[in-house]
Amino acid sequence: MTTAPTPRDHTETGQAPSPGRADYAGAVYGSLLAASVVATAGAAGDFSRVQLIVLLLVTGMVFWAAHVYAHLAGERISARPIDRRQAGRVARREWSIVEAAVLPAAAVAISPVLGLDLAGTVWLALSTAIAQQVVWAALGAIRAGAPRRMVIGEGIANLLLALVIVAAKVALGH
Repeated sequence: MTTAPTPRDHTETGQAPSPGRADYAGAVYGSLLAASVVATAGAAGDFSRVQLIVLLLVTGMVFWAAHVYAHLAGERISARPIDRRQAGRVARREWSIVEAAVLPAAAVAISPVLGLDLAGTVWLALSTAIAQQVVWAALGAIRAGAPRRMVIGEGIANLLLALVIVAAKVALGH
């Protein structure tokens, strides 16, 4: 089982990504999505760890399918033919959205071993999602050859996005 999202490749040729072409947008997006799911579920209150794990993974799958569908529908609208290979490339490229739910789900799964109650479990999963979001954004910038200043800016921007989710969770009182 892969727990680290793979970089997306935006080439339409199906070739291996070139150093300047891979990005981590799906991993960043999926991590932000996972953080939102955890914060919302945590604010909603009464749920089990198994329910939270299922919610994380199912939400990731649904958003992955929506991204694949939207891309393929956009190709169809622009009168470009879509074949199975194209659909497979899009599905693989967007898969990091699902993979980004794995680490927060794993955090939920191991939380009883760490002696965490449900509130602690939510904070562990939320922290995991936020940490991976910031890391994937910074790694994407590094991989793209961004200067150090921009890498730091990417990390800070993603941390600020995540803190909006944390603030919403706190404001809801859980």
